[in-house]
Parts: sequence; structure tokens; C-alpha cells
Amino acid sequence: MIQEKTSSPKSAAGFLRENMTGEALMPMAHEAIYSRVEQILANKPAGTLLDVPAGEGALAARLLALGLDVKCCDLYPEIFRLPQVEIKRGDLSKALPYADSSFDFVVCVEGLEHIENPHQAVREFRRILRERGQLIISIRNTLNIEERIKWLLFGYTSHFKPLSREYLDSLNDDLAGLEDVALHINSIPYSELRYILEKHGFEILGLHRDKPKKNSWAYFPIVAFIRILNGFQSRGRRRERWSEELQSDEVLLGGNTLLIHAVKCTEPTSAK
Repeated sequence: MIQEKTSSPKSAAGFLRENMTGEALMPMAHEAIYSRVEQILANKPAGTLLDVPAGEGALAARLLALGLDVKCCDLYPEIFRLPQVEIKRGDLSKALPYADSSFDFVVCVEGLEHIENPHQAVREFRRILRERGQLIISIRNTLNIEERIKWLLFGYTSHFKPLSREYLDSLNDDLAGLEDVALHINSIPYSELRYILEKHGFEILGLHRDKPKKNSWAYFPIVAFIRILNGFQSRGRRRERWSEELQSDEVLLGGNTLLIHAVKCTEPTSAK
């Protein structure tokens, strides 16, 4: 149950100093992504939150510092290094090991691009969230202007290069058996993820980028042309095609990662 926070949160750095010994936790995503997740959750009432996948626990430590009751789940719980936080083994491609309506918040950073079926993951997020529970998902932003140009020129984007046999053979032996962590196999774009979220009863609250792309000013002429071109479409067509979101700064001029903030609100359309 969501409750009002009763104590002032400590800094994430302070939390780590007080609770960890030895080496610092290794983040599984860029620090800018974690900072953006913190910003989204900073003013929310305290509640129970699931971080999945959790990695070593770097994001979980930050969220604990916000005063949230954090639980963690990962396909490889043996790598988790926050002994004071509950960790369970779980696969985003299958049922998660939690009862219905267990959480007020679910955060999924660096998860969906590693699994075959994001529908299954979103269905599970809905199941384990309480009514009006909130979800934060990150995906690689393959729709920003730089990635669109790379796709045009090379046929692939920065984070979803061809998984050729030559590339797979070149993987370090340390990654043997951990291909689910190492490989990006699902280049799910915003438009597909929004469809999945709405299909399973979520409403989009906002889009956030990890950080602006460097030298994005160089693409301003192309971005302006795209926006002018889309402006010739009717208002109804723009709503139908989600043009406002797809041409927004967060998507078109966004960084490497797009974060989607959504809320569980309606009966999933798949159940109607």
C-alpha cells in the first residue's frame, strides 16, 4: 500500500557507504537512466517497488535511498549484491514469482530488448501491480534522428547490430551462458511498446529521455523538415499515427534510451 514518506531520504552514495563493503555496485545501464528514474519517482508517495531485472543492485540502492520499499528480481540472482534487499529468480519471458497486486511500482530498465515476447512481460507487470500502480520501462531509442539515419545508411542501428555467427563467436568466454544479458534481440520501438501497454490496460503518463544527444543541433534542419512534413497531415491522422509523440524532442531528439512512464488503469483490451 502506498504510504506517505516519514523520513528524509539519504543520498544513494550515502546508502551504499553505509550498507556495502568492498567494490561499488556495477550499474547495468547508464547513470543518466538511473538519474531519470529517480527524478520520476522522487515526489511519489512511498510504496512497494519491484526492480526487474536488478543486476547487481545499483538502481535498487538509489531507489531505497528515496524511501521506497524495494524488492528485486533477476534471471541471475547470484550476481545481486545488496544482501539487505530481497532478491528472487525470475524470467521476464515467464510468470514472475509474485502474487497478484503485490506492488505500487514496477521499474524495468534494460529488460525488454533481451526477451522474445514483451507482451508476456507487460501482462505480468499489470498482474503484479495494484490498481493505479505505476510502471517505468526503458527501451533503446531506435527512433531518434541519428538512429533513423544509421538505419537508412547501414540497415541497422547502434544497439541492434546483426547477430552474425562471426559476432557470436567473438563474444568473451566470460559471457558463456549469459547470452540473455549480453544480447539485444528485440529492437522494440516506442510505437510498438505503446500499443502493447494500451492493449494490456496501461495509460501513458509521460516520455523521458536519458539525456540529450551530443551534437543534436547538427540534425535540426532534418528534424524541422520532418515536423513540417508531418504538419501537412490532418489532425485526426496525426492522432491516429501518434505523430506528436513520434516527433517529440524525447523521441526524435532523444538520447540512446527512452523511458516510458505509465499507470495501470483499465481492463486490458485483450480481455474484452
